[in-house]
This record gives sequence, C-alpha cells and structure tokens, in this order.
Amino acid sequence: MHNQLFQLKFTSKSLARQSRKCEKEQKKQIRLMKKAIQKGNQEGARIYAENSIRQKNQAMSLLKLSSRIDGVGSKIQTALTMKKLTRSMKGVVGNMSKAMEQMNLVEMATVMDKFEKQFDDLGIISETMGESMDQSISTPNEEVDLLIQQVSEEHGLSVQGQMKSVPMNGNKIEEEEIENQDDDILKRLNKLKN
Repeated sequence: MHNQLFQLKFTSKSLARQSRKCEKEQKKQIRLMKKAIQKGNQEGARIYAENSIRQKNQAMSLLKLSSRIDGVGSKIQTALTMKKLTRSMKGVVGNMSKAMEQMNLVEMATVMDKFEKQFDDLGIISETMGESMDQSISTPNEEVDLLIQQVSEEHGLSVQGQMKSVPMNGNKIEEEEIENQDDDILKRLNKLKN
C-alpha cells in the first residue's frame, strides 16, 4: 500500500512538472503573438493566441489531473490512517472501559473529544479537496480575443477593427473575475476556521 502511495505522489509531481512546462510554452506563444501583432500579421497573431490558450488549457488539465491523483493519494493515506486509528481505538475502548469502571468521567470525556476532533479534521480535509476540484475553464474563443486585446493594450499595439467584437474593458472583466474568486476562497477559508 505504501508503494502505491509513493507511485501516486510521483505521478502527481510529474504531472505538475508537465503543467509548468505548458505554462512556459504559453508565455512563449504570447511573445510570438506580440511580435506578429507588431508586424501586422493578424492571422499569425490569432494562431499564436490559439496555441497560447491551448497550452494554458493543457496546463490546467494537467494540474487538475495532478490534483485528482493527489486526492486519490489522500484517500489511500486516509485509509492507512484509519487502519492506525482502528488500532488506537482498541486502546481507547480499553481506556474507556477502565474509565467507566473507575467512573472517571473527565478522562472519558477527554478521550471522546480527541476522537471527535480526529474525525472533524478528516471531514474538513475531504471537503476542501472536493471544492478545489470543482473549477471550470472558460471557452477558448473568448479567451483568444481577450488575450490578443490585453497583449495589444500592454504593448501599445492597435488591433481595433481587425478582430471580432472584443470588449474594451477586458482587464476590468478579468479583475472582477479574480475578485470574485478571491471572495469565494475567503468564504471557504472562513467556513473552515469556524
């Protein structure tokens, strides 16, 4: 069982490493897109933007898969922990029997509190991992146009009238999405603290 857990962790790290390579390739494609925009090659810029989005999506897919494998590894780790916990529970039952014989309610309450805390911690960890896997990826066409617009604005390049409808406030949309994501993360964190 420990060997399988090691293999899962190794695979997860390998997928995370591949995800980082895709992110580097995405940045390279953005640089190539910028050069194409500067030269007035809109078709080339669009191809580089599509490649960039594809690399971004591939990186996200690999990262999600890595996360899922981590989840499976965590479940295996939980199973191993539960096996140890079962052994510990046998000791707890023995201690509870002794406590009941001696009618030491304080000791019995302490043992039960420890037991409940362990199960609460396992529940929080499982819930957090489940929520982190429920993210989705937006459609590439919107991202392509938005990315071209963003890179053009950052480098003072003009692509107006050469692309399909692209909102001029693309950065504001991204900022609002990031703020919404931050709010969701803070809500989840506060929920875990409570």
